[in-house]
Amino acid sequence: MGLFGSRGRRKGIPNEPALLAAAAENPGGSVAEIDTTYIDDPNGYVPPEAVRGAWLVDGSGKLTGEYQKNPRHGVPQDDFGKLTDPDHWLGWLGDDPATAVREGIEESLRAQVADAVVEWVKILETPRFLTGGRRNSEEDQIMLVTRAALAAPFALSVSASQHGRSLLLGVFSWAAVNLAPPGVRRDRHWFDLGVGLDWAGERLQRRIYEIDGEDGSAER
Repeated sequence: MGLFGSRGRRKGIPNEPALLAAAAENPGGSVAEIDTTYIDDPNGYVPPEAVRGAWLVDGSGKLTGEYQKNPRHGVPQDDFGKLTDPDHWLGWLGDDPATAVREGIEESLRAQVADAVVEWVKILETPRFLTGGRRNSEEDQIMLVTRAALAAPFALSVSASQHGRSLLLGVFSWAAVNLAPPGVRRDRHWFDLGVGLDWAGERLQRRIYEIDGEDGSAER
């Protein structure tokens, strides 16, 4: 079996200096062929669907002529598996947490560029989750969730009329308080570009309490 779950096929080795140089740097490995229809910078984040296939490289750093097509090649799709797969309660995000987070990301972008359209979003790592609560005054064994938050690392593609397409990397954070009565629920989003999960996770522990001191309606 090959890199993409199927056997490769032989092809004529292309005389492309960049491809040959990449092979020389990856002896015994492979060199991906990127479809620039979906991305602008092949040296940055590349969604799996943007890989046409891969050339296998021998131990001396030369192309073997064996090429393996990527069966997933095509238009990049949303991937929220790392958000929804973990066994963590996400009821505070409604019946469809993936849609809620996607809409929150798009709202954050449209606050900066009114006609921004998110083409696809991929959650890259299991988010950091925070949950706080209090005991039910009537049932000591029942815990009422009063606040919750998450920080989710993402890669996404966004387009806008004046800016064209952009590929962004960062962390989207969401905190909500007063989830249990009698308080009025408040939500706030943070859209941090170019940061890592550790950075955002540390700030999330403060941010989940910062909303308590904010006045006015929920900030989305």
